[in-house]
Amino acid sequence: MQALIDVILPVFLVIGAGYLVVWKKLFSDDGVDALMRFTQYFAIPCLLFRAISTLDLGENLDPRLLLSFYAGATICFILGMFGARFLFNRPWEDCVAIGFCGLFSNSLLLGLPITERAFGPDALQANYAIIAVHSPFCYGLGITVMEVVRNRGGSPLATGRAVLRAMFRNALVIGIALGFVVNLTGLNIPTPLSDAIDLVARTALPVALFALGGVLFRYRPEGDLRTIFFAVTLSLLVHPMITFAMGTQLDLSTQSLRSAVLTASMAPGVNAYVFANMYGVAKRVAASTVLIATALSIGTIWLWLAVLP
Repeated sequence: MQALIDVILPVFLVIGAGYLVVWKKLFSDDGVDALMRFTQYFAIPCLLFRAISTLDLGENLDPRLLLSFYAGATICFILGMFGARFLFNRPWEDCVAIGFCGLFSNSLLLGLPITERAFGPDALQANYAIIAVHSPFCYGLGITVMEVVRNRGGSPLATGRAVLRAMFRNALVIGIALGFVVNLTGLNIPTPLSDAIDLVARTALPVALFALGGVLFRYRPEGDLRTIFFAVTLSLLVHPMITFAMGTQLDLSTQSLRSAVLTASMAPGVNAYVFANMYGVAKRVAASTVLIATALSIGTIWLWLAVLP
């Protein structure tokens, strides 16, 4: 109960505040969109740039950590895609978007603040290692499969161009890439610029959580409930179970196991809806999955905090 009060509720109260002010028309949809654009295109890329540029790559990019997390994510993507096709008879394009809901955990807006509140700021190194490849891996896999599905019988060269174009227009990927450049080259950032980046980065999580609440108000569940709960189950239960089993088997450190499993147990991020909206497929399923899974994750995160060492 103490974990629920001290760790989980403060994060969800900020989300709830965003939901409430939009519901009561105290904050406009345009304002929410502006906040979300600010966090997605500026604040979160600055946060990721700062984290990756100072990350000890040799110590924290543990292959066992990445394998435990991303094997679970990939398995859920495959289960989601083929489950949507053969259980619910969805078109293949819909299936890829539904699989993406099982693939893309909300590692930033939920994973970081909840891990920090549960285990302290020093516990976030493994989170940043996961996040360093999260957007490139998930978008790379999702976009590649979607472009292959959409261009069935088309030119492999055109498919490859579409994948690269989509990847390198993503601000999160750009922030991560620049962070790696600074990290690997040892480039010194002038102090005024570094301080300015830090100021913007510190706004990322609270503003994004508040904006997430406002965005979720729009996504009222309607129809497709069996498909939605299938995607929710993959995201909240199957992914962290696979990650926990693999991490235990691979003898991950306690800190890395905590970060991997907690991150895997997060609801799909708004990026799951962004991906569906980008291709105009399964938007209602993706939006409702984000909303329902975010609400239900209060209980499942509490469960994993009780299970983890």
